[in-house]
Amino acid sequence: MAGRKSYNQNCPIARGVDVIGERWTLLVLRELIGGARRYSDLRAALPGIATNLLADRLRELEDAGLVDRTELPAPIARTVYTLSQTGWRKVPPVIQAVARFGLDLVVQDNSALTPLNGFLAGILLAFDPARADALDATYRVDIDGRRFEFAVKNGTLSAGTTEPAVTVTAAAADVITARIGSTAAQRKAALRRLRFVGDGDDVAAMRTAFHLAGDPQLAASG
Repeated sequence: MAGRKSYNQNCPIARGVDVIGERWTLLVLRELIGGARRYSDLRAALPGIATNLLADRLRELEDAGLVDRTELPAPIARTVYTLSQTGWRKVPPVIQAVARFGLDLVVQDNSALTPLNGFLAGILLAFDPARADALDATYRVDIDGRRFEFAVKNGTLSAGTTEPAVTVTAAAADVITARIGSTAAQRKAALRRLRFVGDGDDVAAMRTAFHLAGDPQLAASG
């Protein structure tokens, strides 16, 4: 990209890092995987980022084809940023891999119990494409009041475009404990506190694709 440093190496790792390896870039993508966000939402979620740097990162991601900017009509009349179709295809596996790498480095205290961490640890990391190749459905996950919407189609994650087939309501503490609780009893108890609303077959299919049945220990999905 013009104006950015490059490793100038013709290999997939160097080329990929040229696009997503700048400071803050992966965290911007982390936020957008949770759904459409306004500029002000991103600023609030990324304390410490300078406003001009955030604008630069969003522009670079748009130029790379990973992020779309949409102007919503009146009376809303605001700009929102979302992952593009290419972004949904390329970004989730990267976020999954980095989050799985860093999961055991997270300090286990109340600061970790955020809705986004709950979504990442409790839902995204456990997505299993091999169990989802026949799915075509939108899902909604409400974690401590924050809503995440996404779809699964042909074994891949994508933006939610229809009414959700299943809605899950949970506390961040429960959805995180369901994955990384220290004992099977803790994980199962936390999983039982998650509330699923939807047709029985749809709920069962989602539970299967995201390892939300039985003992949902994250290691089981690796």
